[in-house]
Amino acid sequence: MYASRNGVIIPKEEAVVPITSREVQSGFYVYESLRVLGGFVTRINDHLDRLLASAKGIHLTHPFTKESIHRWVDELIEADHIGDATVRITLYGGADPVLFIVPVELLRYPDSYYRDGVKAVTFEGERLFPTHKSGSLLLNYVALEEAKRFGGFEALLVDRNGRVLEGTRSNFFAFSNNTLHTADEDLVLGGITRSEVLRSARELGFTIDLNPIYLEDLLTGRYTEAFISATSMAAMPLHTIDDLRFSAPFERTRALHDCVRARQWQ
Repeated sequence: MYASRNGVIIPKEEAVVPITSREVQSGFYVYESLRVLGGFVTRINDHLDRLLASAKGIHLTHPFTKESIHRWVDELIEADHIGDATVRITLYGGADPVLFIVPVELLRYPDSYYRDGVKAVTFEGERLFPTHKSGSLLLNYVALEEAKRFGGFEALLVDRNGRVLEGTRSNFFAFSNNTLHTADEDLVLGGITRSEVLRSARELGFTIDLNPIYLEDLLTGRYTEAFISATSMAAMPLHTIDDLRFSAPFERTRALHDCVRARQWQ
């Protein structure tokens, strides 16, 4: 298999960075994960816009353009005969910026996750630079490992004000009847799939409340459904948050999931 380094096709095993690099040690990079289906990259322009916006947001300067990165992704798909895959773009800063494009196996989840839901646990912590997709991922890693120890699929991050803002790798939503609640984008990462969820919710006639969800309200049973979203999962229902249970069939979440997935070719 192949990878791309600054637009040059290389063997995948050569897509490495030096551990002595200050930028590598500090996690001074931004990244995006693209979903490729049948050789077609879904929402690539949106992903590249966010990649470049994240770089600008943490003052990571580089010479790469949206057009050149788009071309390099297409060249790698052709060279590697990629059909279905996840393509990860990682842009490291420093004196000599490096941009890697690397294909990995496409994330797929069992149908049971969407039918029965998955478990999440809450974890106190706030992401550094929350509106940018940067390499500051220690909190995400520790929180997700904690969730796994309790049999969870995802950890939901709770800030100092008791607000459940997002997951370690997902956006977070909850329904109270026909109102969809989620934090506004000045508090969380503006997800590509998140925007599709909100667009689909409006089309399905749901009311949208862009105010953060407080853990205290969540655990008292105010909300009727809860779910997480990301490129790999669309809208995935939660059957449990800590000791709080939600009951299938998660009709509103499943309607949103189907609507988001139907747009993946647009």
